[in-house]
Amino acid sequence: MSISLLFLLNSRRDDRLRKWMIGLVASMLITTLAGCSSTSNKESTAVNTGTTEGKTQTLRIAMGSPGEGLIKVWEDIGKEFESQHAGIKVEFNYQDDDTYQTIGLPNLLSGKNAPDLYFEWAGQRLQTRVSDGYAADITEQLQSSGLKDMFADGTFNGMIVDGKTYMIPTAGDVTNVIFYNKEIFSKQGLEPPTTWEEFLTVCQKLKDAGITPLVIGNSDLWTAGNWIAHVISRVVGEDAYSEALQLKQPFHSKDFIKAYTYVQELWDKGYINDNVNALNDSEGDMMFLNGSAAMHPIGSWLVPTAVEENPDLQLGYFNTPVMPEGKGNQDSVIGVLNGMVVNKNSKLIDEAIDFMKLYSSAESSKKLSDAGAVPITKDGINTETTHPLSLSLNDLMENAPALVSPPDTGYSIEVANALNMATSQIIGGAKSPEDALSELETTIAPLK
Repeated sequence: MSISLLFLLNSRRDDRLRKWMIGLVASMLITTLAGCSSTSNKESTAVNTGTTEGKTQTLRIAMGSPGEGLIKVWEDIGKEFESQHAGIKVEFNYQDDDTYQTIGLPNLLSGKNAPDLYFEWAGQRLQTRVSDGYAADITEQLQSSGLKDMFADGTFNGMIVDGKTYMIPTAGDVTNVIFYNKEIFSKQGLEPPTTWEEFLTVCQKLKDAGITPLVIGNSDLWTAGNWIAHVISRVVGEDAYSEALQLKQPFHSKDFIKAYTYVQELWDKGYINDNVNALNDSEGDMMFLNGSAAMHPIGSWLVPTAVEENPDLQLGYFNTPVMPEGKGNQDSVIGVLNGMVVNKNSKLIDEAIDFMKLYSSAESSKKLSDAGAVPITKDGINTETTHPLSLSLNDLMENAPALVSPPDTGYSIEVANALNMATSQIIGGAKSPEDALSELETTIAPLK
């Protein structure tokens, strides 16, 4: 099994400017490396043109780097697949996450040796792949192979376009809830708030007690960007939120200003750490985990970090509180479901389905779980070894009546960055909602 490693870097989000610079280099290397891969094995020149006796076909799989532990699992599954499918070679192509998301995957899909199977986020990004002709309708294959029955129905949220299924689920993350320190809450006589008014009351009581209510590390913009995007969707409604990010409606509107006014209040009343836009996400995590703040808005990945860094911490969470007169679903969850898409242009569609059935099997799910992943197949989660909070967050997402996509995974990265910048300006007290939204409109004008 040949492995093509492109920019196998830390999969955690790093500084986006550095990533863009890396991305420029990657865009030049992708074609070169893909060419080297094809010429290194002459029989693969006939790849994906149908079964040819005596010649090896290559099943190409592309994704952002999942980290060393999970790479080994993918490779092991690939080797097992090869042993079960004579004449098929599995070739993986891993890229740095941000490179893959921005220019890496589009370059691969339009290249000579395009992937047969590739990672993508559900929602708007998947819809783009469908409209661009790079996603196969696998509705029938999912049913006939039995693969669909391995997942709960809700797992396919955002993976169905016009009644047809275009993605096989692999993972999901709740990208923001508000984690809280149960010990601090107990000592202050506080309960997790359910409404925004109750949330503000909790923040004020904590501040009066000399405790920082909220800590956020937002130097890379996406942390506050995720949470406040959820606040915005609760206020303006999921459709208005999505349409603005798709440039179908303006951001500078009465409802967006109203949503950002709630955010401005958090800064004006001193409920957020003063250095919110100077800390990175890891530093924000550590401030919360060492007890320097009572609450921390962040995603489900905090749970394993908390177990490692402060196993004695009494950790709890609550969803974004109900917003006053909100037009969105007040029980919505912000999160990402992702999975693998079969390339519509592939000649190995059935083989790609077979690979994903092996990937989704109970045996593979155990390997994934042991490597730190949380499989989302019906039988994939080990309830004995998985942290109770991770199980709870998984249930929260699976049962969400509305799933809101974060700006930077569900939509254009340029528009997402502009929205997240506006959020950082407001949550850090640099601009008013009106001024930040005006600047946002100016920034995205060339994209329309």
